[in-house]
Amino acid sequence: MSLPAREGRRRAATNTTFRADPLRAAPALTLALFLLPIGAGLLGTLAPAFGIFPALGETQLSLDPWRDLVAQPGFATSLRLTLTSGFLSTALALLFACGFAALASTRAGTARLERALAPLLATPHVAVAIGLAFLIASSGFLARVVSPWLTGWERPPALAIVRDPWGLSYVAGLAIKETAYLVLMVLAAQGQVRAAQALAAARALGYPPLVAWAKVVLPAIYRQVRLPVYAVLAFSLSNVEVAVVLAPGTPPPLSVLAIRWFSSWDLSLYPTAAAAATLQLLVVVAGIGAWRLAEIAGKRLHRAWCARGARHGLAGPILGIGGAGAVLSGVLVLGAIAVMALWSVAEGWRYPDALPPTLSLRNWARAAPTLVDLVGTTALVAACATAIALALALACLENEARRDLKPGAGALWLLYVPLLVPQIAFLFGAQVALVRLDLDATLLAVVWAHLLFVLPYVFLSLADPFRALDPRYARIAAGLGAGPWRTFLAVKLPMLARPIATAFAVGFSVSVALYLPTLFAGAGRIMTLTTEAVTLSSGADRRVVGVTAFAQAALPLLVYAAALAVPGLLAARRRVAA
Repeated sequence: MSLPAREGRRRAATNTTFRADPLRAAPALTLALFLLPIGAGLLGTLAPAFGIFPALGETQLSLDPWRDLVAQPGFATSLRLTLTSGFLSTALALLFACGFAALASTRAGTARLERALAPLLATPHVAVAIGLAFLIASSGFLARVVSPWLTGWERPPALAIVRDPWGLSYVAGLAIKETAYLVLMVLAAQGQVRAAQALAAARALGYPPLVAWAKVVLPAIYRQVRLPVYAVLAFSLSNVEVAVVLAPGTPPPLSVLAIRWFSSWDLSLYPTAAAAATLQLLVVVAGIGAWRLAEIAGKRLHRAWCARGARHGLAGPILGIGGAGAVLSGVLVLGAIAVMALWSVAEGWRYPDALPPTLSLRNWARAAPTLVDLVGTTALVAACATAIALALALACLENEARRDLKPGAGALWLLYVPLLVPQIAFLFGAQVALVRLDLDATLLAVVWAHLLFVLPYVFLSLADPFRALDPRYARIAAGLGAGPWRTFLAVKLPMLARPIATAFAVGFSVSVALYLPTLFAGAGRIMTLTTEAVTLSSGADRRVVGVTAFAQAALPLLVYAAALAVPGLLAARRRVAA
């Protein structure tokens, strides 16, 4: 057979394989799995918010739910608390992250803390909030350490530190938890903009290290971390689980009000709850818009500051304070975990004893029957949701590689949709759809609800390592006769073992931390460690709360540790086998 004929047959075979490749459907399937339910859920929430609620016989548009919402006692205070806590905690977390990155660029020892901060992402928000409450409460660990020898407090003082009326403890809880996430995002962006060269040039012009970072590095990296910052802002404006533990209760933030009404047996409150959820969506959209306007104004001020050529100013001290805040945030998270561990093994721990006089595992033994079920359900849901997310992410990325696609910024925005839209705004409508499909309160529904939020994190964790894989390995495998699937399974997956394990750990920890998706999809009948911890935090024995919250924090940390260890063990085993 002639060479042109062979080439023609090869191209024909390649085209046939390409047309039959099932991976071509992966992107559309992935987007449909989480965009269509979000759209349907939003519609299901908007309808009762404007008076269309057939369960009560209401089928015409009406603004009565909004009038009832505005007439609620303390509504203005709830809205103010939502806005102030969301913006302030996001600004603090961003300041801490930028300060840490600026210090890490000038001090080799500080850069090592990146590895210590990364596992903090695995600690769920609820566990951090409960541990922080154990630390800073008027009868908490910090007060015990300095009492009575320094404070003179023989009894806990009547100070509203946790759930204070200004929401300061709530802001602190949000800020210290989100700092670790933004630190990793900022450090990753900093590694992509050649920060060292830019800093060296600025230092040569006489700028101090932190001022140089603020002038030449910050503008370059902020464009890359804008979406993560928006995601943090959206979460801070609309979260429920941290608010239940740390925010004021009379009145609470807007999201907690909506949950209370959604959870009521009185169906007449549902339209008001839907109006509150819709307002929550509007608050997040307006909040992101306001943040964007602040970015534009900040960019102009930054340009004017750079044009003046000032070598000194407030930028250096502010970034230094931010870096110290980031380190303090990490210490507080670790301290929160340690205090929960102490309470879980304390026999009796009366104020003002700094440490429990007796340690025992009786609390764990008493909680074991319930805890085993909770851990099993939590791990099963998290493992299933993360495994599905991994399969979809790998399919989409492999499809990109085979078709030589270059996703644009629009694809990234689509991935962030579940993180930018408030959960409360669409989960109620999604629950209505689950009821109609007879899937309400099933494990399948809970896994699906978790998948909506796990998939973006898994994809974002895996995308850069997969796209950075040298394509010459695939070409060599093809030259040796391996087909696309064999190359994917035998070459790419083993080389990506560590990123895949890390992505699994990230997705698992995200699933463990989810509260509202479990509450709505499970209809309150499927309990996980997170839902149980939130329930107990409202007034149960601290020892029982400590057991549940520490188990919730330990489960993703164990998976994260396994993700760090298993790829190395597999690589060593392959070397021995070879």
